[in-house]
Amino acid sequence: MSNTVDRQTLLAAGTEVLAREGMYLDEQRWDDWLALYCEDCEFWAPAWKNNTEMTADFNREVSIFYFKSRAGLEDRVWRIRSGEAPSLNPVPRTTHVIGNSVLDEEARPDAMTLHSAWTCHVYFLRNKTQHVFFGRQTHLLVVNSGSWHIKRKKIVLMNDYVPAMIDVFCV
Repeated sequence: MSNTVDRQTLLAAGTEVLAREGMYLDEQRWDDWLALYCEDCEFWAPAWKNNTEMTADFNREVSIFYFKSRAGLEDRVWRIRSGEAPSLNPVPRTTHVIGNSVLDEEARPDAMTLHSAWTCHVYFLRNKTQHVFFGRQTHLLVVNSGSWHIKRKKIVLMNDYVPAMIDVFCV
């Protein structure tokens, strides 16, 4: 098999994982969404320091989100499902669009990094308003138990003015 076919196959597998991630969030299929992540995953959305620089150290600088494992995401899902967080009741409706996915040169049959653009259209039921979040994201995907899983996700939120609230299902 040629290197080109391998890269095309990897890109197709990777973009399917990203598309599933968006679909699971949009359909509020929280368990399916969590199952896409490795136990020891990292989920990070750094904040902007100023107009051109982002924070680089999640231990010392502000982040929009930082979860050092799937347990953090599981806790977030528990809060979403519980109905106890007033800002999440009702849970806003979302539609994710992922595009322009590019596979890193170092991609291997068991690990790849994908860079892509994303938008998330969010409809807030409580006040009948909508907002579009958008940015770039990088996913490190690894083969785990025979299928692709997200080992690391870094989200760059380009429009970091948040009109109401933002949560993991908005990015």
